[in-house]
Amino acid sequence: MRFHGIVYRAHNPKWSHMPESGAGAATTGGRFNPVGVPALYTSLRFQTAWLEAQQGFPYKAQPMLLCAYDVDCMNILDLTKPAIRDRAKISEAELACPWKDLQTRKQPVPSWQIMERLTAQGIAGIIVRSFAAGAGPDDVNAVFWTWGAVPPHKVTVIDDTGRLPRDARSWR
Repeated sequence: MRFHGIVYRAHNPKWSHMPESGAGAATTGGRFNPVGVPALYTSLRFQTAWLEAQQGFPYKAQPMLLCAYDVDCMNILDLTKPAIRDRAKISEAELACPWKDLQTRKQPVPSWQIMERLTAQGIAGIIVRSFAAGAGPDDVNAVFWTWGAVPPHKVTVIDDTGRLPRDARSWR
C-alpha cells in the first residue's frame, strides 16, 4: 500500500542534526532491525512518539526533540490489520517478541526475521502497533527500512524554517 501523511519521532537531542538517518537504530538495534541495519522508527501520533522515546519511563521523562515527517511512501505493509498479517504469515507473537532479551542471549529474533523477509520482498516499511509500556490501541508506529528525499519512498523531516542544527557541534 501507499502511505501518505505525517508521522512523528521523538529524538534523543544528539541525533537532531541527522533526523532522517536511522543511525541511532543501526547503532543499538531495535524491535524491527538488528544492529548495523538502519531503520527509521516513527509514530502516527506525537503522543506515541513520546511514549516510544521514553522506553517505558513516562514519569522520568528525559529531554527529547519532537520532529514531524512528511511521508509519501510505497510498499508499506499495514500489520495492524489481522487479514494482512495472516496473508503475510506474521503472528502477533512474532511482532511482540522480547527482542532485546533474545538479542542478549544470542537467540533468533522473530521480529528481525520478519524485517529480513519483508525487505527481501521489496517492502519499504510497516505500520504496526506500539509495544511500548503503556501503549493502547491508538498507539501505532510506522517503521521504515527504505526511505529517502523523494517518492516512491519519501520520508523527510519538516523543518521549513531551518531550526534543526546542520551538524553535531550543537550537541554534546
